[in-house]
Amino acid sequence: MSAYPVAPRSDLVEVQHGHRIADPYRWLEDPTDPRTVQWCEQQDALFAEHRRDLAELPRMRDAMSGLLAAGWVSTPSWRGSTQFFMRRSAGQDHAVLMVASPDGVERVLIDPMLIDPSGRTTLDAYQPSQEGDLLAYQLSHGGTEESVLRVMRVDTGDIVDGPIDRLRYSSVAWLPGGEAYYYVRRLDPAQLPEAETQYHRRVWLHRLGSDPAEDRMVFGDGRDKRNYYKVAVSLGGRWLSISASTGTAPRNDVWIAELPSAGVDDFTHLASPHFRTVQEDVDAITLVRFGRPGTPLENRLYLCTDRGAPRGRICFTTAERLAYSDWQDLVPQDSEAVLEEYTILDGPQMATPLMLICWTRHAVSELSVHDLRTGRLEDTVPMPGLGSVNGLATRSEGGHEVWFGYSDFTTPRCVYRYDGCTGQVQRWSSAPGMVKVPDVITRQVSYQSADGTTVRMFVIAPASAVGPASGPDRPRPTILNGYGGFGVSLTPGYSAPMLAWVEAGGIYSVANIRGGGEEGERWHRAGMLENKQKVYDDFHAAADWLTEHGWTTPAGLGIYGGSNGGLLVGVALTQHPEKYGSVVCSAPLLDMIRYEQFGLGATWAMEYGTAADPEQFGWLLSYSPYHQVKQGIDYPAVLLTVFDGDTRVDPLHARKLAAALQHATSGRHPVLYRREAGVGHGARAISLAVELCADTLAFHAAHLSQPTNELTTWSEDCHD
Repeated sequence: MSAYPVAPRSDLVEVQHGHRIADPYRWLEDPTDPRTVQWCEQQDALFAEHRRDLAELPRMRDAMSGLLAAGWVSTPSWRGSTQFFMRRSAGQDHAVLMVASPDGVERVLIDPMLIDPSGRTTLDAYQPSQEGDLLAYQLSHGGTEESVLRVMRVDTGDIVDGPIDRLRYSSVAWLPGGEAYYYVRRLDPAQLPEAETQYHRRVWLHRLGSDPAEDRMVFGDGRDKRNYYKVAVSLGGRWLSISASTGTAPRNDVWIAELPSAGVDDFTHLASPHFRTVQEDVDAITLVRFGRPGTPLENRLYLCTDRGAPRGRICFTTAERLAYSDWQDLVPQDSEAVLEEYTILDGPQMATPLMLICWTRHAVSELSVHDLRTGRLEDTVPMPGLGSVNGLATRSEGGHEVWFGYSDFTTPRCVYRYDGCTGQVQRWSSAPGMVKVPDVITRQVSYQSADGTTVRMFVIAPASAVGPASGPDRPRPTILNGYGGFGVSLTPGYSAPMLAWVEAGGIYSVANIRGGGEEGERWHRAGMLENKQKVYDDFHAAADWLTEHGWTTPAGLGIYGGSNGGLLVGVALTQHPEKYGSVVCSAPLLDMIRYEQFGLGATWAMEYGTAADPEQFGWLLSYSPYHQVKQGIDYPAVLLTVFDGDTRVDPLHARKLAAALQHATSGRHPVLYRREAGVGHGARAISLAVELCADTLAFHAAHLSQPTNELTTWSEDCHD
């Protein structure tokens, strides 16, 4: 392999809270600096050179393409008898938004590839009007996630409103009749300091077809610049609800307002409703939902909350009695399962109105059925397997049916229908493509972290690799994945990269470490702020379990993580390089002293802490990967992958760590930097995903030895 590109080390040292902080690669923060441009181009050439020698690349690419041919389908959004849903068939680079009429005839509403054949435009969100005749949808280009909102007529496809810019996954709440909607938009950047243009969201009221400059600001003025808002209008348009959270803090404020019965004819009052507080300045998350109009329980206000219940509970009250003391438990907290979502079946067909609740028990989904009036458990819904349920959907006007999405490690996402009248469950729609899924065995195991905490992990292996005692037949190349942040849970789901790796004979493991939401909000908070090191201890302990129990060896263990998971593997790499044979670190945070100054970093201080506070600065410095690189260490093989359109995590983090590791490592293992233009942190075209995943899997295969360096040796054994 050619020599690493030259990266001059400056002697920049700053004193912060009494600490001398060296930052020799500060210049790499500026993507327009000619030195940065040249360095990136040279890194591109170095990666391309290494990529040519990745022997497993063609096989991984073919396996990925084949497994992704399954496609996927979403749960339907119903408006009357019309359904809206997403579907991606084999050969399609993006999922397509479909509409199906009452007679079952389907047609395409939005195909991102017809809008932009390059595949760089994504459909970020959509929201049909309450009547289903209009559709608000948001598109962004180049991975920036900077969405532009438009409205189309569903029957003709004609654009009748927009474009409105400065959106980012904005919630849109239609008023009945489709003449106006509430939505969330950032202030005009011309009014803001350059460093704050990503912030300052507000809730606005927009009249269909009018100039967005005339929109009325409804909420948010004078509040924290980092606030995110969600807005909703109840069926029938009586109630408006607004939720606000500061950055990614695990708490929110909630207000409701009764809207004028005259609707859009009383535009002034729609734009300035009288808000009443449901929850404010409380360290909890509460979501509100109004009873369906025209039903016996229409005056109820349902509250799904972790207030006083870190695993979640459902309460009820009325709009006239919002004080916390008036909240009554409907379904209390479970001692072990985590409440994820719920829906209501209260149509005229139902003798008893029901509530269907989705729980996860140690990351595996369950569904329970309760009497809506009392909360009493009536039944449980049989699951197709040990998998994940999401997207509970009912008809907007009520009814007796629920549709839900399901997936597990070997099942592409499909949709099931539950009938509240009969209790029967049947498959409603399947992934459109047919694929041959490899024969695998999944184990959920438990292990002890450094402080004695029990942590769980999924281990997915070829069926032929597990012996009669349920242990491995021999050590094999293994990938360990984790996330450990923001309350995000890693649950079973169909994964083409995982299956491609296992099909080749390897083992894939997913650790449900602290910082995630697998065991509720307490589990999340056990891995945030001053507790962040516990997340990394959990991950190191997962690696130890895999090696001690014979699934792999340190030289055969690769780790992968993206975003906050990229930080996770960056910490693992710098704290215990001897435990790992290869590292793929994607879109990562790595300079934790300066992370707040770039991208959306300031919104994450509630998760990590702020460098402005002396104590919190100490937490961040103690694990910041960029600051923990040590000279003369034999670091494992490292691949850092970044995306030029990423507006969440700036690629500067990966640039700085790549330069630091290339300078410091004493071993023969490569440290490489892979960048990609025209894509960002989130959704991307399938063809681009195939190339990225094939590169990362082939990189792991090239640098893991088990017991030899040759992936082909053990993978061919597996197929014999």
